[in-house]
Amino acid sequence: MSTLITGSFAYDTIMVFQDQFKNHILPDQVHILNVCFFVPDMRREFGGCSGNISYNLKLLGGDPLPMGTVGEDFKPYRKWLKKRDIKITHITEVENTYTAQAFLTTDTDNNQIIAFHPGAMNYAHKNKIGDADGVTLGIVAPDGRDAMIQHAAQFAAAGIPWVFDPGQGLPMFGGDELKTFIDQADYVCVNDYESKLLVDRTGMTLEDIASQVKALIVTRGGSGAEIFAEGESLQIPAVKVREINDPTGCGDAFRAGLLYGIDRGLDWETTGRLASLMGGIKIEHHGTQNHRPRLDQIAERYQASFGESIEL
Repeated sequence: MSTLITGSFAYDTIMVFQDQFKNHILPDQVHILNVCFFVPDMRREFGGCSGNISYNLKLLGGDPLPMGTVGEDFKPYRKWLKKRDIKITHITEVENTYTAQAFLTTDTDNNQIIAFHPGAMNYAHKNKIGDADGVTLGIVAPDGRDAMIQHAAQFAAAGIPWVFDPGQGLPMFGGDELKTFIDQADYVCVNDYESKLLVDRTGMTLEDIASQVKALIVTRGGSGAEIFAEGESLQIPAVKVREINDPTGCGDAFRAGLLYGIDRGLDWETTGRLASLMGGIKIEHHGTQNHRPRLDQIAERYQASFGESIEL
């Protein structure tokens, strides 16, 4: 059965600034900010949350069913997805639009400055959860505002368990809207910064949020992750990586591991560790969809990282 992954598809233009942003920004002059970062390294990659999560879930042997809207420039991306045997049934092309475009600049501290053009993503609400058959699990990842609201309600109405993953889209919503998402969702997954913003906007504590869902997952970068489930807090360590090349897309890789674990009924410790491992594997590679470990290699890394085996 399929995991329906609603969210963006995008072309990522990734640039690397060989210094620290903080060395070039005067804190007392941000009101007249005018800076230029020299970026000799640049790549154009396939990205977007739906695309990235689907790619990583496919690596794990899952059955991703991505849903999103794209522009007339999507042909190379479509060809890539077909090559990876990822279904494109519910990817809708919108005339006279561009596929969403993200322009990301990363410094040597792995801080990022991102400019994002939504393009066809603004029409994502035209896709309906009910159009997809055989779905047993879903995720609402960053997408058009109306799409996220409608897809959340449609998942809930259909009785399909789903993960609320607001990501970069979280600032689009007010406190009451976020409370509605939490009320409708079965799981919530945010990073450390997003968790603080979620708490601030809703007036709820992390424990309050966790009490309303089956699990609240908070990723904390190099410090690992924390899973609030069944009245307990579980600490998930970050895996030791061979080298840090590019943090872009690590969160999406983590979420793929999370979806795999939920779908397969794995316990939360195993699910969290697998998610952490997928993020670690991704960070060793440039771009969001250039890592290609085989299942046996993922299992071997899991054994080496956590001292126990996993069946994939």
